[in-house]
Amino acid sequence: MTTLSLSYVPSFRTTSFNDNDIRSMVWGYKIFGASNTMKMGRTTMYATPVTKGVNGKPAVVERTMIPTQKQFVDPFRQGIIILDGVGYRQTVVVRSYEVGPDKAVTLQSILNLLQETALNHVWMSGLLGDGFGATHGMMKNNLIWVVSRMQVQVDQYPIWGEILEIDTWVGASGKNGMRRDWEIRSHTTGIVFARATSTWVMMNQKTRRLSKMPDEVRAEISPWFINKQAIKEESVEKIDKLDDNAKYINSGLQPKRSDLDMNHHVNNVKYVGWMLEAIPEECLENYQLSNIILEYRRECGSSDVVESLCEPEQVGIIEDVNYMSRCPIGAGFLNCLVNQCIRFTHVLQVKEDSKCQEIVRGKTTWKKRNNHYPYCG
Repeated sequence: MTTLSLSYVPSFRTTSFNDNDIRSMVWGYKIFGASNTMKMGRTTMYATPVTKGVNGKPAVVERTMIPTQKQFVDPFRQGIIILDGVGYRQTVVVRSYEVGPDKAVTLQSILNLLQETALNHVWMSGLLGDGFGATHGMMKNNLIWVVSRMQVQVDQYPIWGEILEIDTWVGASGKNGMRRDWEIRSHTTGIVFARATSTWVMMNQKTRRLSKMPDEVRAEISPWFINKQAIKEESVEKIDKLDDNAKYINSGLQPKRSDLDMNHHVNNVKYVGWMLEAIPEECLENYQLSNIILEYRRECGSSDVVESLCEPEQVGIIEDVNYMSRCPIGAGFLNCLVNQCIRFTHVLQVKEDSKCQEIVRGKTTWKKRNNHYPYCG
């Protein structure tokens, strides 16, 4: 496998380009066949599917510029290959529509950035076949990736205009799964804002059943696996099942067409939005989400009507004897009160024939907002 010495990787965030530079990096476009594109002095082949014109009508060009070879630099996505050639780093600027009322990035925006960075990693690797991150071998076997578990830890929330560096890499997860991790940090200070980890398995796109990893696919992706963890692996915390007796229930949630992804099921980012809608407003105003764990059970279709259940694990700090016993006496006790966290258990479900089918279980942890810190709103 080709490796890359990081000392030779140019940094595009400190380099400016004029029109001539861009033309020298990217040139040439063909309507029929593969296009030949020059990037940074080297030629890269792109698979460009096309449809020929009929009855004299112009040809329809599918704008699918997928590289068939590994790339080390993508100036247009502000991306570079790192970690000796197997990891990926993307530089992004927080945009106005990615922040909430507190001017800080929303959790949904963070999840979207993680997803985009992961897909761009596969794109630059030359492994991308089509669809939503599927490799060539996966396409031959009608397989797609589905996430089975995800965890995001947020230490600080970046604000509008913040320049972020997002690193991502992959590793093995059991015999038939893949683990993908991320780290989000400030480009200016190097402060780590958030870490995330996820577990992915393969599903047959036609039967919608989970599948073992074919040897062909394993041979494609295993050279990219490294043993590096953004969040230290611990014993998996059990997430309890909820029923209609949950304290907070939000019913009648129905996906819109815009909620569907390229695999024609509801994007997992939408699930998080539905979960947060069941959180009491008082919590959203005074607390900030610091950790979320998601366990996915089944996919959600466009015709499903979803119910969001939410149960607080800790009603008040005075009632939590175990928490209070860990607090020191004096000024340290006041610190405990300020830094105290609350937790919720979540379930998204659909009802079919009077039976409930779970889509996802979740657990969220919330910490008190610090209004004096610029990244906390």
